[in-house]
Amino acid sequence: MRTSPPRTRVALVLAALTLTALTAACGGGGAGKTAAAAAGDPAGKDGGAVLRIKDPGNAGPLAVAKKEGILEKRLAEVGAKVEWGGSYASFTATVDAVRSGSINVLEGAISPVLGYLVSSKDIKIFAFTDPETDAEAPQTDGLVVKPDSPIKTVKDLVGKQVAVNKGGRGEYLLLLALQEAGIPADQVKRVYLNPDQGASAFATGKVDAWWAIVRAYPEAVAKGARVVVHGRDLPDKDLNMQAARTELLTQHPEVVRVYLKVLQELTEEAKTNPGKFQNVFLTQGPTALSGARLEEENAKSRYANVPRFATPADSSYIADVASVFQKYGVLPGGIDPKDVIFDLKPAS
Repeated sequence: MRTSPPRTRVALVLAALTLTALTAACGGGGAGKTAAAAAGDPAGKDGGAVLRIKDPGNAGPLAVAKKEGILEKRLAEVGAKVEWGGSYASFTATVDAVRSGSINVLEGAISPVLGYLVSSKDIKIFAFTDPETDAEAPQTDGLVVKPDSPIKTVKDLVGKQVAVNKGGRGEYLLLLALQEAGIPADQVKRVYLNPDQGASAFATGKVDAWWAIVRAYPEAVAKGARVVVHGRDLPDKDLNMQAARTELLTQHPEVVRVYLKVLQELTEEAKTNPGKFQNVFLTQGPTALSGARLEEENAKSRYANVPRFATPADSSYIADVASVFQKYGVLPGGIDPKDVIFDLKPAS
């Protein structure tokens, strides 16, 4: 039996590989589904729905869900699965991942979602978390200045530079604070920086103040920053929310309900067993907490409200946040609150 010369065999292998690559590029095999998924298609290779979530980091309900495989198990019951994505430095970066289809469920505040929805209608809010009202609950954000800063009140911000996340909660709260104090917004310079950049600019004195949010806020306070005003001191309507791509909500509402149910259960568990929800993967390193910082995050878990289904009545929150942004030109267009909320409803 004759065999092909070595060079001939190599050529045949290379030709086969080239044909395979060309077939994949044209959508053959699984490539078509991968491309569809990148465009936001919620279907996976097996035809079942795929929940795509950003990496939850080292703390919180979703971190525990990832570590224990809870979503994997619960979603399998409805023929779906979960894919955990990468980490993102800001909500804006996460939204870019949503636009590309790499992420199809995300959490955050109302404020940053509005700018996205002005030009794109492919995500909707399906759940909200009501704000903590207990006076003992730890603060979660604040306008911070250096300890020796001459800024004592919001009125002292005139002519100063304040770091905020563009079109996000920091900018919303700053505008709301200026409005409440009767200060024209154009008398205070807003410096647009993501949380990491804001922390650096504040630490090096490149800005006079910074509206620190989420984990950046307690970190700043722990390093000696002085708080001028908190979001809770204002008529803040910027609720925390959960949003998803519209096709996932419309084609697979049962999958989103599973996600929300797991989130609700774990948030409830964290209220009584908060220690389980910190340092989930790592007990050492930059994402691990200890001492006072750890206790503060545990306290936040104890007081945290459980996410709930969004309803049409929540349109008032959308309208209030949008009105602040529209008044100061942050939103380039109008928002119809009814178009923002998806009435998912609990399973009957």
